[in-house]
Amino acid sequence: MALYFCRHRRVFYISESIATYFDLMKRIFTIITILISLSLVGTIFLQVFLIRNMMTVRKDRIKEKVQDVTQGVAAFLSEGKGSHAAGLNRNFSDEYPIDLFGTKSAPKTNYDVETIKKKFNEGFLKYDLQDIRFEFGIASFDNANTFEKATPNFFTALEDTINNYPYNAALEPLSGTPGENLSVKEVLFVVIPDIQKLVYKSLAGWIILSIAFTIVILAAFFLTVRTMLRQKKLAKIKNDFINNMTHEFKTPIATISLAVDAMKNEKVLEDRGKMNYFSGIIKEENQRMNRQVETILKASQLERQEMDLAMKPVHIHEIIKDVVDNFALQLEDRNGKVELSLNASNDLIEADEVHLSNLVNNMVDNALKYSKENTPPVVKLSTQSNGKKFYLKIEDNGIGMTRDTLKKIFERFYRAHTGNIHNVKGFGLGLSYVKTMVEAHEGDIKAESTLGKGSTFTIDLPLKKS
Repeated sequence: MALYFCRHRRVFYISESIATYFDLMKRIFTIITILISLSLVGTIFLQVFLIRNMMTVRKDRIKEKVQDVTQGVAAFLSEGKGSHAAGLNRNFSDEYPIDLFGTKSAPKTNYDVETIKKKFNEGFLKYDLQDIRFEFGIASFDNANTFEKATPNFFTALEDTINNYPYNAALEPLSGTPGENLSVKEVLFVVIPDIQKLVYKSLAGWIILSIAFTIVILAAFFLTVRTMLRQKKLAKIKNDFINNMTHEFKTPIATISLAVDAMKNEKVLEDRGKMNYFSGIIKEENQRMNRQVETILKASQLERQEMDLAMKPVHIHEIIKDVVDNFALQLEDRNGKVELSLNASNDLIEADEVHLSNLVNNMVDNALKYSKENTPPVVKLSTQSNGKKFYLKIEDNGIGMTRDTLKKIFERFYRAHTGNIHNVKGFGLGLSYVKTMVEAHEGDIKAESTLGKGSTFTIDLPLKKS
């Protein structure tokens, strides 16, 4: 008995250490998540701030270039305007009557719209703005105060002061030229439509690169958090597995310990029948632990995909009947029953007989494990077949499952929560094994359940090809 308590205390210390470890990991996970989130928000904010600053600087730079080009064109037009004597400037567009220009003898800009536009294009090309859109017009401030020259969309562009950037430069003859004191006062107006789009276009490469890096950072953050959540979930599942394993091994170890202590008693040593009885208990409990170890080893083999299947033609109806017979005593003890409806016209499949038997055994055993406490268990097994597939349906009247549980039942080591009461034995490997074996036989398994009413599992397997 002392040996049992010693082992039990050791198991308690191990479980307590594991619980402490996982509590520490939970706190670390929370801290890491907060730090990563703050770093991500800060990085995105910094990138947005830098891009906005870049756009402001680039916009100001474009305006400076537009001003320089406009000043250059204005100087060119002013030079031509001042070099003509009074009364010689008559090269105007037919669109504008000559009598709108004021004093006919006063010299004015004598270049047409296309020539001025060409001069602008040359200036913008020099400043690497060859794709820029622009509209311009030349206003004459004489008696009529009119625009003597203008591009077709100039007036529309001039009205939109929100999206467009306007700039103007005076056309004044150079000092000492013939038209210095005789020229009509003129102003060159330039409008850059949608200057913000021009800024976006000039920074398109940097913006795309910044967005790409932001997406990469978001993806890395998502994958990191997702991995951490999965690791946290895996840690919890394995913690539950260790607790379950501890519970499963604790009973046979205690039983063997008590049997060994009893066999040391002198009265038992003298009674051959009692010696055989206690040695039989030790052997039975040893076999029980061996089965538990085999279950864990099989799960490890399945995870590494090292399980070899001995495929051969098998009549699955015979396997179902054999499995049900094995549960006869257990069902009788609980006043339960299994209802068979083997209606499949063809039950011949290509399968591993041992694993197929274990598969059906796990399904029936699972139905009995999760039956209601004060209700006799009823398990219904029915089969159907068509030309290509065999269908096996397992229904029970057990406790059922929630939607959240239903999504996780095929995960390795997962067990539905039943509180701290260990009324359901096992490691959470049964349904995971079932799904792995069904898929190994090129089949599929589906689960339906209603909490408090029971569950239904449907397995389909390919029939053996004739």
